[in-house]
This record gives sequence, C-alpha cells and structure tokens, in this order.
Amino acid sequence: MTVRIAPSVLSADFRNLGADIAMCDAGGADWIHIDVMDGRFVPPISYGAKVIEAARRSSSKVVDVHMMVVEPEKHFDDFVKAGADIITIHAEAAPHLDRQLVRIKELGCKAGVALNPATPLSSIEEIVHLLDLLLIMTVNPGYGGQKFIEYSLDKIERARFLLDQAESSAALEVDGGISRDTIARCWRAGADTFVAGNAIFAAADPQAEIGILRGLCVESV
Repeated sequence: MTVRIAPSVLSADFRNLGADIAMCDAGGADWIHIDVMDGRFVPPISYGAKVIEAARRSSSKVVDVHMMVVEPEKHFDDFVKAGADIITIHAEAAPHLDRQLVRIKELGCKAGVALNPATPLSSIEEIVHLLDLLLIMTVNPGYGGQKFIEYSLDKIERARFLLDQAESSAALEVDGGISRDTIARCWRAGADTFVAGNAIFAAADPQAEIGILRGLCVESV
C-alpha cells in the first residue's frame, strides 16, 4: 500500500509561504494539503483561492484542498480554476453529497468526503462509489496542534473495510494529531495518506521529518 505524506500549509510560515511549499515539494511530500475554513462550519477563518494558486505555482505535487465550509459548492469553480487537484467536502456541511461530488468531478477534479470524529461511516455508504478520497478527521476540525483522538483508530479500520468491500480505490486520508507517535498506528489501521502540520513545520528539519514519518509507516509493516 502506498504511503502519502501531505504537509498542511496551515502550519507554514505565511511570510514565506511559497518557499515553505517548495521546501516540502523538494523534501519528498506527495501532496500539499490546503485547509479552507470559513468561520462558520469551524470557528477560524483561513484562506481561499489565492493560497491554492500559490501552492499550484510553488509545487508540482497534488494540491489537496480540504473545505471546512458551509455551502462548499459556491467555491468549486474558483478552486478548480486556482489549481486544486482534489476537493474534499464535509458530509456534515453538504446535505446533497451525490450532487456535489458529481459536480466536482464534472469540473475535472477528484472528489473526497471528510467525516468529523462523531460522524458515522454510515453517512457515506451510499456514495462510496463516487469517492476518490475518504478523509477521517482524527481531531475535531478547526485548529492545528490538537491531540489525536484515540478512538479514531477503530474508525480508520472500519473505513478501510468499507472501501475494500466496495472495491474502491479511494485514498484513505487521516488528519489531526499526526506525528511520530501516531502515524504508524494509523497506517496499520488502514490509512494510506497522512496530513501533518505542526509535526513537519515545527520540526528542526522539516524536509527530514517528511522522510521520518514515511519511514515509520514502512517499518511498521
């Protein structure tokens, strides 16, 4: 199973955003993770299409856009135009998942669904066949640096089973509290794509940290 490391630029130095993204690119990151927050679905406000454009200019890697936004469909066209490769929307904020996922795909982008810690997997059973990515939140969304929620491991295992039963090739991504202490356990539970913010950008050597996190998964096989 492929290991993908996706640094979250929410933890980057915004005075040097392009350089930080390029650094992750050169350091072996597989995806660049962009957290879009609207101050409604989650408390903070982050950024939008301009940062997606900056990531696209600074990196040749997959630009992975995680929308923590109500009425996400209002932004699909702009985000695809800005350079998003994957757009992930929250099941809790998107009551018409089928319609919205189909629209993302019509725009030529891959489509994902994110689930908060308390949201059951049953909420996406009917649309698994549409997924290119399933994102399991391992913290409550909105803030970086939170503590990993331990009961998420069981949910990751069940998510892997759900995807396998559906013969889905969707990536199984985890986001929240991913670090040297947690990544191998998430990998063993079935995740293959790991969003890491503070763990990478607060490290003494962020580029080396990307390789260390990847190695912890490979070594735990």
